[in-house]
Amino acid sequence: MKYIATINETEYIIELDQDPNTIVVNDETYKIDFHQLPEGSLVSLLINNRSLEGVVEEQDTAWDVLIQGELYTVHVQDERAHRLAQARGVLGASTGEAHIKSPMPGIIVAVPVQVGDMVEKGDKVIILESMKMENELRSPRDGIVTQVSVAQGDGVEKDQLLVVISDPDIDKSPELDNE
Repeated sequence: MKYIATINETEYIIELDQDPNTIVVNDETYKIDFHQLPEGSLVSLLINNRSLEGVVEEQDTAWDVLIQGELYTVHVQDERAHRLAQARGVLGASTGEAHIKSPMPGIIVAVPVQVGDMVEKGDKVIILESMKMENELRSPRDGIVTQVSVAQGDGVEKDQLLVVISDPDIDKSPELDNE
């Protein structure tokens, strides 16, 4: 079966082989060993004998993957659903609000944005310390920061709303005009 994983507007074609320890990504074969750890959303992955640990959580329409301090939003579709989405023209939609939530409990180290700031896709919006690591949470899209729900030093829980980013062409609310 083929799957299409989209990360930062880049598509990866993933084919699952009959061998459960082999996958093919964009025509390149990888030997893998994948285990979900007893701690819930923690995973251990060996890819061609390279070890990685991460946090993987299913969200409404995507997966959040935190590896080596970087948070990725991964959209996965099987081949048929991907073709249907292409035909409908709904791939890559980047409108509406982006809600940045904490992928795990931790302490806010820095909030480099404030309400009214314009951000580009990939800009740092939160630095979160968790499990003795600093994790940079980045904007998944271009837009304007319309809500910041935390401050430096705040403790946060998993799935707590941190920042909201809206369409850059929305009419500014009165409180944004006064800043």
